Amino acid sequence: MTRNTFILAIDQGTTSTRAILFDGEGMPVPAATAQIEHRQIFPHAGWVEHDPMEIWENVRTAMAQVAGYADIGPASVRAIGITNQRETTVVWDRTTGLPVYNAIVWQDTRTSGICARLAEGHPEGADRFRATTGLPLSTYFAGPKIRWILDHLDAAGERGTERAEAGELLAGTMDSWLVWNLTGGRRGDDDDNPALHVTDVTNASRTLLMDLETLDWDEEICREVGVPSAMLPEIVSSSGVLGEVTGRRMFGGTPIAGILGDQQAALFGQTCFEPGDTKNTYGTGAFLLLNTGTTPQFSSNGLLTTVAYRLGDDAPVYALEGSVAMAGSLVQWLRDNLGVISSAAETEDLAASLEDNGDCYLVPAFSGLLAPHWRPDARGVMVGLTRFHTKAHLARAALEATAFQTCEMASAMLADAGAADATVSARPLRVDGGMVGNDFLMQFQADLLGVDVIRPEVTETTALGAAFAAGLAVGAWESVDHLRELWREDRRWSPQMSDDERERLLGRWNDAVERTLGWADAEG
Repeated sequence: MTRNTFILAIDQGTTSTRAILFDGEGMPVPAATAQIEHRQIFPHAGWVEHDPMEIWENVRTAMAQVAGYADIGPASVRAIGITNQRETTVVWDRTTGLPVYNAIVWQDTRTSGICARLAEGHPEGADRFRATTGLPLSTYFAGPKIRWILDHLDAAGERGTERAEAGELLAGTMDSWLVWNLTGGRRGDDDDNPALHVTDVTNASRTLLMDLETLDWDEEICREVGVPSAMLPEIVSSSGVLGEVTGRRMFGGTPIAGILGDQQAALFGQTCFEPGDTKNTYGTGAFLLLNTGTTPQFSSNGLLTTVAYRLGDDAPVYALEGSVAMAGSLVQWLRDNLGVISSAAETEDLAASLEDNGDCYLVPAFSGLLAPHWRPDARGVMVGLTRFHTKAHLARAALEATAFQTCEMASAMLADAGAADATVSARPLRVDGGMVGNDFLMQFQADLLGVDVIRPEVTETTALGAAFAAGLAVGAWESVDHLRELWREDRRWSPQMSDDERERLLGRWNDAVERTLGWADAEG
């Protein structure tokens, strides 16, 4: 990459949208970053929605703010990469370009009835599609969310299913929604260059509708779930030139050359290109991914099999993944719902002020438990409380909960991957996300896992992964080996806890988890 050319990453996340400009060294350009929050909409308990039009407007605004950076013009931007909150689902009208319903967010549990009906009476139950998709039936994934929206339209007399079968309605995750709008939206259907309706393999692998080996929609599963394939996007590689941004202003003509779901983007940004490389992202949730190479590896311990990335026409690379819904959002809950802290930064000092956790554990099963439990009937609990406990114990319990949940995922991952790669357990864990600035959490995580935890110099690895994918497609960087040379370590935490203490804490955590189960009816 020449000195005066750059890659723009659009990072559309669960709570905000960011636009970040990266230079040829893979470093964020100072001041060339914009971040805009969007509303979290909670119509009912367990329901979480976003306004797709608000998010699209925020993307445009963030891009405009970066374009206004004094020393860098849009003409210097060589390509755009997109990363997005996965599973969050939009259905929109091809003609008007307007969503027919709010986006249903990945955390939403309203589709529990749809998932239960699909599992009922089948020999494999919730695993009926796992051999093809790598996923269990769960409210987490996009396919049942699309079906719910169509049912909602049908119930209102709006012919949702009929319109979807006719191709009048389009569906996709947030990457599809953004690319469609960036490449013309409804106006793009009025000329010879229609708007692009695409998704990459990483996002498609989170719908419960894609065959992991063919990398195409499975028609039989689509029929079973009730999602007409006519409304689904074309599946493309994670790195490759797709089309250009339309318009004369604000990056008009710039190629869109990379798409990755946010957690796969973080894996890519951490340059975890070898089988056995592992990263954990501490964001709204926590997401642990292990590169398993070019053959999908199916889990026997509650993990997901997913596509990690695909570069051009190369063979896809797969990963095992563990996901938990509440990590940074648990700290946000302490701040916004309980008011016990005024900022997330306070939790570190509060936690460090205590000698231990006072035998107090917070299990944040607010919308059920994801990996490795997959229990939609679980609900959050705090156990061990006495009058001795203070808000410092609450803060510490919230941070420790994130580390405990990560340890659960890592244990399941070792059980699945250990036979294939006996060195996995000894490999350091690369970490990123908003919570990695919390030294207490990082040290506690190293203690529980018993391995080094490494934070990179660039912690915006999700956006960096999208930039790397786009840059590779346009030749800004030569190869993944070149990208490895750009990755730099910032800080490392090594385990200090005794084995006996580690086992004691994990045992108490498991006791606390047991107390969450069976609280909510599976129908929500």
